[in-house]
Amino acid sequence: MADRTENLVGRNLLGIPETRLPEDFVDVQVAEELVDQDPREVVARHLDSPLAWATLAEDALSDGDDITAYAYARTGYHRGLDALRRHGWRGQGPIPASHAPNRGILRALAMLGETSGRLGDQAEADRITDFLREADPTLLG
Repeated sequence: MADRTENLVGRNLLGIPETRLPEDFVDVQVAEELVDQDPREVVARHLDSPLAWATLAEDALSDGDDITAYAYARTGYHRGLDALRRHGWRGQGPIPASHAPNRGILRALAMLGETSGRLGDQAEADRITDFLREADPTLLG
């Protein structure tokens, strides 16, 4: 019995709680706007939206502009970190993609990893892969 108790001392038995952005997070509205509006106009109205920045990054990447895509992805990443921190995230733990409001930050992260790798910053690409794996292991297959 002592061994069992000893193994539990100092451990958080509940683990790190999931971070779930609120249902009314800006990206929910942005997702609707992006269906039929120019992403540049959407991001101009919603500078704090990781999803809007991720969309601009995806568009720039498809146009072959890796540098601009990286800049957009980096902005979305930082906007997303700000939002996560405001909602209880402490630098680690699950950020489930199954929760729709979380998807914009996860897309911005994925774009940052992709563009970092394309620009030769493999250490950053690997760090982002690790971040995504911790946030939601289902994202990387």
